[in-house]
This record gives sequence, structure tokens and C-alpha cells, in this order.
Amino acid sequence: MKIPGAAAAFGVRTRLVLAFLLVAAVSAVTTAALTYREARSAVLERAQDTAVASFREEAERFVPGLPLDREATRWALYDIAARSKPHPWIVFAEYGSVRISSGDRPASGVLTAELRRSARTAPRGAFQRVVKGGDAYLTIAMPVMTRAVAGGRAVPSGLVLYAVMPLANEETDIDALVTAARDGALPGLAVALVPALFAARSVLRPVRELRRAAHSMGGGQLDTRIAVRGRDEMADLARTFNASAARLEHSVQELKDAGARARRFASDVSHELRTPLAGMLAVTDVLDEDAGRLDPETARAVRLISAETGKLALLVEDLMEMSRFDARAAELNTDEVDAAEAVRRTLSGRQWHDRVGAELAEGVRIRLDPRRFDVIVANLVGNALRHGAEPVTVRLSPRPDTLVVEVRDHGPGIADTALPHIFDRFYKADAARSRSSGSGLGLAITQENVRLHGGTIRARNAPGGGALFTVELPFEGPASRQGPPADGPRRTAATP
Repeated sequence: MKIPGAAAAFGVRTRLVLAFLLVAAVSAVTTAALTYREARSAVLERAQDTAVASFREEAERFVPGLPLDREATRWALYDIAARSKPHPWIVFAEYGSVRISSGDRPASGVLTAELRRSARTAPRGAFQRVVKGGDAYLTIAMPVMTRAVAGGRAVPSGLVLYAVMPLANEETDIDALVTAARDGALPGLAVALVPALFAARSVLRPVRELRRAAHSMGGGQLDTRIAVRGRDEMADLARTFNASAARLEHSVQELKDAGARARRFASDVSHELRTPLAGMLAVTDVLDEDAGRLDPETARAVRLISAETGKLALLVEDLMEMSRFDARAAELNTDEVDAAEAVRRTLSGRQWHDRVGAELAEGVRIRLDPRRFDVIVANLVGNALRHGAEPVTVRLSPRPDTLVVEVRDHGPGIADTALPHIFDRFYKADAARSRSSGSGLGLAITQENVRLHGGTIRARNAPGGGALFTVELPFEGPASRQGPPADGPRRTAATP
């Protein structure tokens, strides 16, 4: 079975490894992202909390003199900046339109209008993280409360202190975290590749064993089994395969035994019938010679017995031939022959040369079994004469690698429903021919003889009408195999 889509381009092993690495990559990226977020928040919050707490203490200790003395206030701001935590601050004060700074002013817009509004409404101050020009700053606003008590509580003096702390060190630490996470991802994936390969191997090992076992069973080794390891799903699959293989082996063995018994039965019956049939044939030959001197009724009965005895003898010989094919005991006794001359001998020996047209290519020599080739031609021509219509033609033509023998008649042809079964044993296309002279084994024997030569045979209806049988025999056929000759009389014109 083929897997559609892009997945078909990769094996199961590759897909398992890629899936494992994908899970590892997603896990690493997710972990790194969560770690980065938490670490960044922790770094910034620690610096922020330290700076806000420290600046609040400084703002609470600062007691300005009003109206503001710019020089004195500047020195006070320098003093506050000197005690900055955790990094140096730029501190400045705003009182109405007065602006006093402890150093260089930060980038424009770092102190936002939102922070200034929060400073006027939040007695304990406000802070904000701002990014300007690619640099990050922590900005803190603290209102300075007066020491005078009005109604029992401190009131804002109108003076607001601001601190601006660059977060360059924190950003550097955060960038280092990002770099570490990125640099650790690739080695992490490389390390994850090892368990991925191990997992893929452990998963695919039983699959490969199953494939080899299925291939062995397909080759006929039905005793193939898979080793069962563990108790997981693969072990269950292996046990199921072994159980199925055992049942299949048992079923096939039963079929083989039944087939062997059937072949042995047919062979034994045929052998047992040969002796009495030989005697019956001798008697019927004598009776045929004397039939002319008998009364008409007796003569008719004698001739009927003689004909049926001949059919029975032919059937027994055909059954014995089929039993040899089934038992793989049929052998080739090859010789190099002139193909055209072999066809002419077949037609002449059966006195068909006046009824059958021959279109034979001369000078074609081929190595084959002459007796079995005679059976092939005789069965096809006899079938055409008996069940087709004359004229019947035998055509012999060589091709680069094969010798082609075609037998055609001009009868009604073969029914479409019969074509797939024409070479089946005991098959007769016309049910009304159940008592015809044929046994129904002739074409089956022909097919077996063609296969024994390594060739092919086909049947079809010719375009102009009639049946056409085509035999192709390779010039380089199977090697000659010498064996004992087939027993019994050589009755070669068996018919379907």
C-alpha cells in the first residue's frame, strides 16, 4: 500500500526521527521562552524594586528649603545620585517651572506626561519602564512631602524628584539569557537525536521482522514465525501474526494433503483401469471386424460398445497425463526438430492434411519435445475440426525469440462467458455437448505441455469470425530433461 502525499517520500524511520526531533524542538523552545520570560521579569523587577525603595528613602529624607535655592538643590541631587542603587541615577527636581538636574539629561521623552500625572496624584510615587532610541530606562517619580502638619497629616510640597536609571546591565543579562537559550538549542537537538534513533530502531525492528516473515511466507515458507519480545502492542502484533501463520500453514497443509490424495486416487484408478481396458479394446477390435456379419441390432450395439470403450481409454490416458502434471512428474525429452515438418507429420498421421490448410515457414528449427509438440498441435486442430467449422488453418511463423503456432477455424467462435474458462479441466463451452467425444481435458493438457516448454497459449475470437488459438514457444526454452517415457499407448488427440 502506497501512502499518498508528501509523507510517501519519507520512510517510517525518517518520520519517527523527525517527529521526535520536532517534539524536542518544541519542548526546548517552549521551555526557553517560559524561562526567558520569568528570568527577564525577575531581573527587571529586582532592579526596579531596589531602585524604587532606595529612591523613596532618599525622597523622604530630602527636606528642601522653599523657595528653592538652585545651587543648594543641585548639590542635594548630586548627593542623592551618589547613593543610587543598584545602578547610577540621573536625579533632578521639578518645582513648577523650575528644573534642576544632577547631571546630563536623559533622552527626550523618557519622563512621560503619564508619569508626571501619576506623581501628582500618588503620595508614594510612581515608576515606569520606557524604551527610547533602543535603550531601556527605569523612571521613578517621588513627590516630596512637607514636614509641616496640617490637620495631622503631611501634604505635598509641590516639589517632585525624578530618577532615571539606565537598564543597560539588565538588558545585557537578558540578552545573555537569549544567547544561552539559542546556543543550547542545537546541542540539545543533537543530544535528542540519539534517543530518537534508538526509539525508531526499537519500533521498526519488529516491523522489519514482520516484513521479512511476510516475504518468507509469500515465498512458500509457511513455517516462518516471529520472535515475541515484551508485552507491548508490537508483541501483540507478533503473536497475532504467528497465530495467523500457524492457521494458514495448517489450512494449506490440509489442502495439499487433499490434493495429493485426489491426484493419487486419479492415478491409481487410471492404472487399475488400464489392464481391463486393454483387454476390452482387443475384444472390441475383434467385434468391429465381425460386426458386418451380425444382425443390424447386434451390430449397432457392438459398434456403440466399441466407441464408448475407445472414449474410456482416451479418458484414462488423459487422466494419467494430468496426474503426471499435477505430481510434477511430467518431463521433457527434447530434440532439435524442423518445426514445419513436425506439424506436417501431425496432420498426415491423423489424415487431416486434406481438411486442414497449412501456412508453414520453412527451415525453422527449434529444440522441443516432439511427442508433446505433436499433442499440442493435434489437440488444437482436432478441437477446431470438431467444435468449429472448416476451413481450419495452421500457421507457423518465427519471431525473434519465439516460435508462434496459430490454429484458426471459421465456426461460431467462443462465447465471451466461456473464454476465461476455456483451458479449465472438464470444461465444455456447450452444455449440450455433455456426451460429446471429448473428455474436456484436451485443452488443459495442451496448456500444461505449453507451460512445460516455457511458452504461453491464448484463445480469442478472430476478427473475421471463428476461434483463434495462439501458442508461443521460446527458442531458448527449458533445458532438456531426460526421464522415463510415459506409460501406456500414445493416444495424442485428446479433445476438450
